Amino acid sequence: MYTQTQLARHHMAELHTQAENHRLAKKTKPERELRERIGWTLVEVGLRLASPAPAIAR
Repeated sequence: MYTQTQLARHHMAELHTQAENHRLAKKTKPERELRERIGWTLVEVGLRLASPAPAIAR
């Protein structure tokens, strides 16, 4: 095989691997964001439950 053809094949394989890694990374990212939002929401609810209730003005 020609050297240039081999180099082109290796380059294409590397680009394919990078694209696949990027696709997999984007696929898993929203799951983490959802976990973070749920976590901070639970922290906020916990802080509200732990704080004393405001006095009712009469």
